[in-house]
Amino acid sequence: MTEVLRVLLVGAGEINFGSVEGPWNHTLRLEHILGPRLRVVALVDLDESRAKAALDTKLASPAAAAYASCEIFSTVADAARALLSSLPNLAIVGAPPFARGTDIPGRDLELQLANAFPHCALFIEKPVSSGLEDACWRVANVLPKRETIIGVGYMLRYLKAVQMIKRIIEDNRLVVMGTNARYVMAYEWARKPAWWDKTRSGGPIIEQATHFCDLSRYFGGDVSLPSVVAHSVQAHEPPGRLSAKRFDEDLIPPENRLPRLTSATWKYAGGAVGTLTHVIALHGNTYDTEFEVYADGYRFKLVDLYGTPKLYIRRPGVPDEEVHEFTDDDPFHTELATFIDVVEGRRPKEHILSTYEDAIKTYELVSPPMTWAIRRASEAAAEQYTK
Repeated sequence: MTEVLRVLLVGAGEINFGSVEGPWNHTLRLEHILGPRLRVVALVDLDESRAKAALDTKLASPAAAAYASCEIFSTVADAARALLSSLPNLAIVGAPPFARGTDIPGRDLELQLANAFPHCALFIEKPVSSGLEDACWRVANVLPKRETIIGVGYMLRYLKAVQMIKRIIEDNRLVVMGTNARYVMAYEWARKPAWWDKTRSGGPIIEQATHFCDLSRYFGGDVSLPSVVAHSVQAHEPPGRLSAKRFDEDLIPPENRLPRLTSATWKYAGGAVGTLTHVIALHGNTYDTEFEVYADGYRFKLVDLYGTPKLYIRRPGVPDEEVHEFTDDDPFHTELATFIDVVEGRRPKEHILSTYEDAIKTYELVSPPMTWAIRRASEAAAEQYTK
């Protein structure tokens, strides 16, 4: 274990530095996990003014000492030239998905980092990309040869409630019958135009509901992609008009605007059925989320996955629900703490619950990706309705 852990941050946006929109804030978790051992050596972002604002906020905070030697760079190459005497042990890759997950120059952050810092572990935000799925596998084929430790930010797998469901299923040798995921977004504070442009973000299923696609895979297994059926409410339709937007959506071409509701169903390869509903509808900053798993004699219902999770369980022969509330659970913290333990040799790699290859399966599921399959199915259905 090193005395200090040198960290390179890629991206000065909300996933790394926090937002009123949700609980994501990787730097805050790093500060809590590492305390005085944290040394942020560099921040890479093309937007120098945004990077400076983010760093200034940290330098004015109680964690200022961790950022005292942090330098700002616009590219990984610039950082590599300057950090020869303070090579990072860990890179937190929070840049948008269109900048990573491929071997295309300019969209290949993982390969850039692996080439520049061969011994640096990579913690990559989900989804792995927003580009074509074949390119993700080409990246995945390169990184293991470098023996790079990699984890992907599907933090919901680390929820105590999720692991409790897993244990009950395994202990009772249950076969999952179905999964049902529901994600209702509070959109009022989502003000970045790039997020609302599906050509840049990939759309809400790929960029956001990917967490719930991942949980569905975690319990249901592989998906039979030809079985995917989806419908959506498009931005131009009357039910798709939103009253609390805090940005000018007219700047986005109509064909690139996000669907307001997407509903999908599919068949798992093992025989179970999965469903997903994603909605952009709520005001304020509190999301409404729910995830269910069904098996013979059992129903597991997990609610408020981003807040204070509650797990409701129906067991065989018991008519009343069993309720478990998890008031002290922070999956972002558990995820990063586990990853750091692996990087520093205190835990085996198997404790990383979302590997790069497995994250590609959530994004891609061989050919084509499940999340892309949902988006494509919903767009095809929408085109049929407008004819």
